[in-house]
Amino acid sequence: GDFPLMTKRGTFIINGTERVVVSQLVRSPGVYFERTIEKSSDKDVLTAKIIPSRGAWLEFEIDKKDFVGVRIDRKRKQSVTVFLKALGWSDEQVAAEFGDFDSVKGTLEKDTVHDQDNALLDIYRKMRPGEPPTKEAALQLIQNLYFNPKRYDLAKVGRYKINKKLGIKHELTQNLLTIEDIVATIRYLAALHRGDAFMDYGRQVHETGREVRVEVDDIDHFGNRRLRSVGELIQNQVRTGLSRMERVVKERMTTQDVEAITPQTLINIRPVTASIKEFFGTSQLSQFMDQTNPLSGLTHKRRLSALGPGGLSRDRAGFEVRDVHPSHYGRMCPIETPEGPNIGLIGALATYGRLTPFGFVETPYRKVVKGKVSDQVDYLTADQEDEHIIAQANAPLTEDNHFAEAKVLVRRRGGEVEYISAEEVDYMDVSPRQMVSVSTAMIPFLEHDDANRALMGSNMMRQAVPLIRAESPLVGTGMEFRAAVDAGDVVTASRAGVVTEVEADRVTVKTDEGDEDLYMLEKFIRSNQGTSRNQRAVVSVGEKINAGQVIADGPSTQLGEMALGKNLLVAFMSWEGHNFEDAIILSQRLVQDDVLSSIHIEEYEVDARDTKLGPEEITRDIPNVSEEVLADLDDRGIIRIGAEVVPGDILVGKVTPKGETELTPEERLLRAIFGEKAREVRDTSLKVPHGEGGRIIDVKIQDIDEGYDLPAGVNQVVRVYVAQKRKIQDGDKLAGRHGNKGVISKIL
Repeated sequence: GDFPLMTKRGTFIINGTERVVVSQLVRSPGVYFERTIEKSSDKDVLTAKIIPSRGAWLEFEIDKKDFVGVRIDRKRKQSVTVFLKALGWSDEQVAAEFGDFDSVKGTLEKDTVHDQDNALLDIYRKMRPGEPPTKEAALQLIQNLYFNPKRYDLAKVGRYKINKKLGIKHELTQNLLTIEDIVATIRYLAALHRGDAFMDYGRQVHETGREVRVEVDDIDHFGNRRLRSVGELIQNQVRTGLSRMERVVKERMTTQDVEAITPQTLINIRPVTASIKEFFGTSQLSQFMDQTNPLSGLTHKRRLSALGPGGLSRDRAGFEVRDVHPSHYGRMCPIETPEGPNIGLIGALATYGRLTPFGFVETPYRKVVKGKVSDQVDYLTADQEDEHIIAQANAPLTEDNHFAEAKVLVRRRGGEVEYISAEEVDYMDVSPRQMVSVSTAMIPFLEHDDANRALMGSNMMRQAVPLIRAESPLVGTGMEFRAAVDAGDVVTASRAGVVTEVEADRVTVKTDEGDEDLYMLEKFIRSNQGTSRNQRAVVSVGEKINAGQVIADGPSTQLGEMALGKNLLVAFMSWEGHNFEDAIILSQRLVQDDVLSSIHIEEYEVDARDTKLGPEEITRDIPNVSEEVLADLDDRGIIRIGAEVVPGDILVGKVTPKGETELTPEERLLRAIFGEKAREVRDTSLKVPHGEGGRIIDVKIQDIDEGYDLPAGVNQVVRVYVAQKRKIQDGDKLAGRHGNKGVISKIL
């Protein structure tokens, strides 16, 4: 079967359009401890959840009566001691392991079940009420839920998090729950209930050499949220497809004759391809790529979404999830997020953030040794960062990289800020822009802006329409070049050499190795948003170039720098009330000189199908149409490239057979003399819709006779591309980089 491959830009091409698969922020598998305040009494309820990557949850809780309960697969609560006995423990073993915890001891004393068989039956009755309980069925049920690799998988991440939280030393490949995990979880919960600060394993110490700290977890901490990126999302789809396929194969193996069996007769890969297709076509995380300008494409690929299957939903997400958390620092931008119902649920990866193999975001810090800042850079995850004391990127340093001041402003666990002596500092930020995303980092003097306005500025830069003549900003932040090159819309040299030929749509370079590199440029391609993607060469013949140097500018770039707007002269004054509040008055010159003009490309498509009454036909011969209307159509009935069209003009002539009506004798005579020519057809030509128009720049024809794979019943597809130049006009929106937006009210 076919499988979409990722392009070098990190996108997928599905049904001819470019799509992006957004990374999803999900709760990491592992074990979590929570404290919920009971309104009715002064005692809190403590819960422990063991959450796998896939499979049934296992929850323990200690309620206000100090009863330790367990919930299996979110069903009714049962006594934890019954659960332990069902797993094969005796009363004595439970007492020996948990004797020092009053909560478990009390639960054990109230327990009336004393052997494994009764415990199993007891659990089965609560899990499957109404079914006749048997010991075998109960054992099978528990085995299937937690100890069967087909049904349960902690994944390496989950195993790593459980080991870390409980201080266990299992191999990371141990993907199933063990009795030891369950016992350690109950011990931790009981210790939390008793108010211990550390686990008293006596002998067992965490692999870092520290004791295991007993505390409740913060779900919004970035150590407990991980990213599912493209690969993992598609892998999950393939897994569901393969399990569906497996079912079909098993069914066929039982029904078919063993002698005549072949792999082809057994295996049908349709479920796999269907499940991949379904993911790319309909999943919330597979999105139509935002191609308005290079920055919008770049930010779209760096987006982190908490929505989607297995994530949160807009209406269920509370205030806490959306809020900025100290552990976002250097990982998720606190500024770039949508305004509206999705605020805080969709974020952007910070400038220097990157993913660990487990899917946690890590961010770089410079190591500080005895008050001296070294050039060693360590990437830390949110969990590791909590253990360290970190100074700001702009802390003043001396010539030899010591801190200039005796006391340094630092932050420590939980985002607390304080002054501390330079000797105690462990790490230092790499750069002041490490906490914000790429588009926020393109706002100059960001530190003087209000956060709400900076948010609007970041979001509006992504909406800038590429202009005919790009102009890079007079005041930049140094981010413009990297952003434009990394967005992939400029052409860079892969090898050094000398430019030998420059055409409108190609650049040839003779490399230092002696062979030739040919770079093809995109000319007036329609983007997903209908803006024009056009590349222009910026090198000249005979010029010596290096590897990585910019050869051609793309949309909204100038000499390889991001150039989203224009450097305009602004007067802050009032004029007859025409620029009240957010209104803007423009000079006529910006319209006449095409300073703010842009090119937009629209695609129109028409197909000729087989109908019940005969095939439709693409033709110049259209009934009841004058010759001047057909003037720009060629002999096939398709408009010529370069023609100027206005609303109502015919782009592609097409006729559809009409139903046969009762013919009069005169018509029958004419039909007999002139043959088929006078048959009844009606005009179903493709016309330019209202409000559109422009110049024809391209025509693409796909004919079934030329071997194109067209949908059933379609004989021919014609696509016409119309480009129009749009000048700035009143009602258009202008904005600066600081969220200062406005609508043009008048052009003088």
